[in-house]
Amino acid sequence: MEVPSAARAVAAAKAVAASVGLRADDAIVLNDSNKLTLRLLPCDVLARVAPASHGIAQFEIDIAQRLGESGRPVAALDPRAEPRVYARDGFDITLWTYYPPVSAQEVPPAEYAAALARLHAGMRSLDLPTPHVTDRVGEAQQILADRDLSPELAEPDRRLLAETLRDLRSEIDGRGKEQILHGEPHPGNLLATAEGPLFIDFETCCRGPVEFDIAHAPESLEEHYPGADRELVRQCRILKLAMVVTWRWDRDDRLPDGRRRGEEWFAEMCAALGR
Repeated sequence: MEVPSAARAVAAAKAVAASVGLRADDAIVLNDSNKLTLRLLPCDVLARVAPASHGIAQFEIDIAQRLGESGRPVAALDPRAEPRVYARDGFDITLWTYYPPVSAQEVPPAEYAAALARLHAGMRSLDLPTPHVTDRVGEAQQILADRDLSPELAEPDRRLLAETLRDLRSEIDGRGKEQILHGEPHPGNLLATAEGPLFIDFETCCRGPVEFDIAHAPESLEEHYPGADRELVRQCRILKLAMVVTWRWDRDDRLPDGRRRGEEWFAEMCAALGR
């Protein structure tokens, strides 16, 4: 978020915590992109603060509650507050359990795969309206098609990204057994906790083959996920790279160090394409 908006967001999160009886004198920023993730102290609650215009907070709560009730590996809402979206000063605020990290190491591949498979099993029973994977690809294609949305992207790179998104969108459409997915179950959205690996951040949920989710995890996970189509995972991995690279050139992108990461991912995508 921009600095003035971030300051307002922090103040709003503290006020919401106080309104439900949770003391919040300090706030530690854990993540700052299109929304703020804060650790509020001394109550030790995790607050997620998004502009109300995003309109996704209630959906995240619904997903997390339903999956948690069926014992799936997801982070829980803070039990000391009513499980709902708190609206304040133009922000939607949700209060979650803060899980102290138990290890600086990445979750081992077999454990990661088992957690993802359990998450997918729970998601198969959900009946919620979600966009299709190809809808998310279409959003990236719009950024490339409108030069005002991506003014700093070099034209040769724009053409390659557009071709890759078009071709792989067609390749994966209708492939595999489709279901609701996390959408971005990368290591940044998997917490290593004393309760085991727990997934967070469900705003990107979509419908498609499980291979699209697998493509967001480290490659070492593939051999541990039962029944995965390796070729489809490979195609989804390239598609995922083309999408995240495109988002890094969106003029409104706020991912910290996003442009440098985008350049690295673009090189990775080119290598995977043999370019």
